[in-house]
Amino acid sequence: MPIHVPLFSHKVAAGFPSPATDYIEDRLSLDEQRPCVCKKKAKIKLADGKERTIQHMMMTSFWHPDGTPMSAQQFMESLFGKLPEFFKDEAELRAMWSAPDTRKKLLEGLAEKGFGKDQLSEMQKIIDAENSDLFDVLANVAYALEPLTRQERADKAMALISTNFDSKQQVFLSFVLAHYVTEGVEELDKDKLSPLLQLKYGGSIADAVADLGNPTQINGVFVGFQKYLYQQGVAA
Repeated sequence: MPIHVPLFSHKVAAGFPSPATDYIEDRLSLDEQRPCVCKKKAKIKLADGKERTIQHMMMTSFWHPDGTPMSAQQFMESLFGKLPEFFKDEAELRAMWSAPDTRKKLLEGLAEKGFGKDQLSEMQKIIDAENSDLFDVLANVAYALEPLTRQERADKAMALISTNFDSKQQVFLSFVLAHYVTEGVEELDKDKLSPLLQLKYGGSIADAVADLGNPTQINGVFVGFQKYLYQQGVAA
């Protein structure tokens, strides 16, 4: 912030500091005392013996079932303990998350246990992954995997998509991925397919069918490409 030094009309005797100098020195002294505002990180070790990095002393809204507040570390430890009830290993997590139906079922099951989308989104901030996918939250907590940004994940997946879909399908999927990068994994839900088609084709179902095939084929393209976002090769 620029320092505004007041102007004085009177002369200052030689050898004596001016009021302006005193003002600047006082301001500098205050600035030196002001604490640094920066992101502090802390390492926590879960029951698997692996460390995770979280933002230190961040205000959160995690709560125990009895209504008492819970720290980010306690929330992560609780989530870590519950995740084996939903998938047995990393491969099963990737498979479940790759399909809209099983992804939705997983999120609903987690919400019933107290790990809803709001809490998982808060955990994104805690692990410094706000531009990542909720998949990365679960993978980080369960297996200490480093998060990818949605842009990184989309870029890696697009290389695979280009060899598995025709040119018109690739154009549509690139459009879908742009929304995924901007908005998040919710853009990959089945109920978003129709709005995405309307946005892309201006409400013309005939144009969509001409490019992508009949409704069953369009649904197959939309659901089928998602595995390339989450398969083993697309990892940090």
